[in-house]
Order: sequence, then structure tokens, then C-alpha cells
Amino acid sequence: MDDKVALEEHYESPDFPASGSHEFTRPDYFAEVQRRLREVDQRVEDMDRNGIGITILSLTQPGIEGATDPREAVDLARRMNDHAAERLVARHPDRLRAFAAVPPQDPERAAEGLERAVRDLGFVGALVNGYTNIGDENTARYLDHPETAPFWQQVDELRVPVYLHPRIPLPNQQRIYQGYDGLLGSAWGFGVETATHAMRLMLSGLFDRCPGLTVILGHLGEGLPFTLPRTEHRLRHQRPETHGSHQKPPTYYLRNNFFLTTSGVFRSQTLLNTLLEVGADHILFSVDYPYESMDELAPWFDECPISENDRVKIGRADAQRLFHLDRR
Repeated sequence: MDDKVALEEHYESPDFPASGSHEFTRPDYFAEVQRRLREVDQRVEDMDRNGIGITILSLTQPGIEGATDPREAVDLARRMNDHAAERLVARHPDRLRAFAAVPPQDPERAAEGLERAVRDLGFVGALVNGYTNIGDENTARYLDHPETAPFWQQVDELRVPVYLHPRIPLPNQQRIYQGYDGLLGSAWGFGVETATHAMRLMLSGLFDRCPGLTVILGHLGEGLPFTLPRTEHRLRHQRPETHGSHQKPPTYYLRNNFFLTTSGVFRSQTLLNTLLEVGADHILFSVDYPYESMDELAPWFDECPISENDRVKIGRADAQRLFHLDRR
């Protein structure tokens, strides 16, 4: 399939390298990932070879959210957005778009930064890397916290989506992974952390207050299409005050306020089950480049056993509609 749109595709600036431990990753693999995070021309060559027309770029995790100083976070977010606009998107303006990096440490400045990125730089939304460190690496704020209201109000006003991307669990919450460090990141910990964060948003009442909000999850929903029905079933028996102020069942929000991408998942059975849960109108093609290979995921998607109508929706049409790509 030609002209696919991919949207969990990452970059890294030499001025702000990804932090955190990668000791569980093979050095040769991560060295090649880091090289590809910092270049752009080979990325477009890979897109050409695999029928990807547009890629939406985002700052790799832990992103701005890992900065423990709010003032530093505000400055970094602006610099990274300028880098993405001037050194990446501007080099291939017909092929590349970008998500804004924002500083959730200061929600009002995050709102201002998002407005600037969307209105002035032409970005298509924001990507937030999970929880936000506040003061130190073990203190976190999640996006359902009341203090994040100015950011969500700006998102709602701009009518742009927010991509909720994973982070490694907080250091003081990693006891269960001891001795199995390979599970901390994308193999397992990413999904558990992000699915729980998404569930907090659903249960918080955020989507009742702002029903037009759209959140994107990668990796075919971080397992939520399969686990959320059980959660919803059991919450019926829990005291109401123990699971937030939501007015609708969690699966309602998953099917109406969320889009799920294929990033990093190239298994037909999983895609088919996700289609049954949320429908083709809420699934988007993605790769998770350069952590994953376009040469591996794109050919699978082009041949996986779904209808051609669904393939066009997932591969291109849903993203064009969500991001208004025809307006540029």
C-alpha cells in the first residue's frame, strides 16, 4: 500500500540526547538506533521503499518529561520544537510533520508551547512521554492530575490529539523487575505503565468534562483492548469512590476518545482482535522507527488479512482525517 501515514516515529537532537539506562539493550542495536534518531535523509529513503508517504516525528522518550527542573523543561521544549521544525520537517516538508514536545512540569507553559507549535510551526498535536518528573526522578505527576487542566484546556481548544507514549516505570516502582531488567522497557514495562496511565485518564472524568479530546496509544493500545473489558466488569462491584468520577464505562472512552496505532506490533491476530474491539475508524498505522524497522512492519501491514477498505482507513485515511493532512 502506498502513501501510508506513520506517527510513532522518533527523533533525538544532539543538544538533548535521550537519558536513562539502556543497559538491558544490546550495544550494537542501540548504537544504530541512536544514529538513526539523529538523521533524516535515510529515514525518508526508508519511507520511499516501504510506501510511507508522511511520517509524524516526535522527541524520543523520556523526552521533556524527564527533566526535573521546570524552567529547564520549558526551555528544552521550545528548543526541541524549533529543532524539529527547522532541521527536520523543513528539510522534507512534503514528507514530514511533527508532534510538539511540551513541558508538563508547568502546565500553563505547556499550553502556551503547544499553541505556538500548532499555530506558528504547523505541528499536528503533542506527544507526552508518560508521567512527568517533578523535582526528582521518583516524584511523578500523571496527566489526570488537576494541575494539568490548563494543558488539556488548550488541547481541547486547538482540537489536536495527544499521543501518550510510554516511559520506563519510576525507579522506586521497579522492584518486580529486579533480576529481569529486560522487561523494564518496551518488552513489558512500557505497556503496563502506559495502559495504567490511560486508564487513569478514563476514570478521572477528563473525557466527560472535555468529550472532544483525542488521545493516541501505540502498540495496539498497550493491551487495553484485551484487558479493559475485564476491568470494566470488575469495577461494577467496587465502591464508586475507588475508581474515579467517570460517567461512562471505560470501554466507551477507548472506542470514542482514543486512537490505537500498530507501532511495534506486526501480528495479524492481534490486529484482528483490536479491530473487533474498537473498529477500523480508530486504528492508525505506525512503525515505531527507529526502534522498529519499516522493512519489517510495513510489508506485514500491506499483506495482513484485513479488507482493503480497512487497510486504507488504517494505513492512511484515518490519519488524514485526524490530523487534517489535506489542509497543508
